[in-house]
Amino acid sequence: QVQLVESGGGLVQAGGSLRLSCAASGSIFSISVMGWYRQAPGKQRELVAAITRGGSTNYADSVKGRFTISRDNAKNTVYLQMNSLKPEDTAVYYCEIPNYWGQGTQVTVSS
Repeated sequence: QVQLVESGGGLVQAGGSLRLSCAASGSIFSISVMGWYRQAPGKQRELVAAITRGGSTNYADSVKGRFTISRDNAKNTVYLQMNSLKPEDTAVYYCEIPNYWGQGTQVTVSS
């Protein structure tokens, strides 16, 4: 059994920052890729950022230069630092590892 527990969402004004965290626990040996996705109302879930165990990263074009993904392999934890937030970043953000999803955390950016 694997659990992903997310934290750090909330309400912020445009231009502000938030830091999301996601801790994986349970029957985990080695997590190859950890990622963050988001889903806005009426839209499909989309990849925001992903990071490999070795530290290689991939970002959606819409967040490049504003968001930074990082991970602590010893803690099986992935982070998403979100700066210069925009109203269009408003969504439920989900943590993902192969075959498992977190419960989601709401991020709301007011204009």
